[in-house]
Amino acid sequence: MTLPLSHAARTRVIPFAVFMLMLGLRGALPADGSWGIDPRWIYGLTVVVVGALLAGWWREYGELSAQVLPSAREALLGVTVGLAVFSLWITLDAPWMQLGEPTAKFVPLDAQGQPIRPLLAVRWIGAALVVPVMEELFWRSFLMRWFANETFEGVVPQQVGLRAIVLSTFVFMLAHTLWLAAIVAGLAYAWLYVRTGKLWVPVIAHAVTNGVLGIWVVMTGNWAFW
Repeated sequence: MTLPLSHAARTRVIPFAVFMLMLGLRGALPADGSWGIDPRWIYGLTVVVVGALLAGWWREYGELSAQVLPSAREALLGVTVGLAVFSLWITLDAPWMQLGEPTAKFVPLDAQGQPIRPLLAVRWIGAALVVPVMEELFWRSFLMRWFANETFEGVVPQQVGLRAIVLSTFVFMLAHTLWLAAIVAGLAYAWLYVRTGKLWVPVIAHAVTNGVLGIWVVMTGNWAFW
């Protein structure tokens, strides 16, 4: 990757990098709070910091401007793909489909096993509203197009080749524990971006996947998926 990154690249890379750094911090802190910090609330801080970065640079994201909003049909396609990815995500979880253990598990329960509602709300808002925007700006808008051409801002999504899709999906896979599910999700979101040329469509799909997954996790108690 050519350094220094362009301004357009930085506005897409930095929010993602901050998110990953804070994820690592959360995973490094003792889960029992023996350091005087409940690491689960680091996620709340992450949502605020990353959300502020995205809001501050919002005008830089031309692919998310009001001029390129999806049509009703495109939005419905995003919702449909998002639901399909959710269904596969909770299915493709056999041991051989996993890469190690989650870096920072998130179990929003108190000592009596009761849900901590503020933690639930923060986790769901982050996963369903902040992460889809942050990740699609990084994985699809930046990285996938950067693999096609380092001056990625001028790359039309429909002209992104198979090589760029495969490489960006492979890196996307490495950032997730459920590697096979991540490949499916990465390819699905990339396909939406290439097919429609609008980043809002994979953002919608990603938001639906994460939002429904969060509801399912809370209803079933399968906290490993969080």
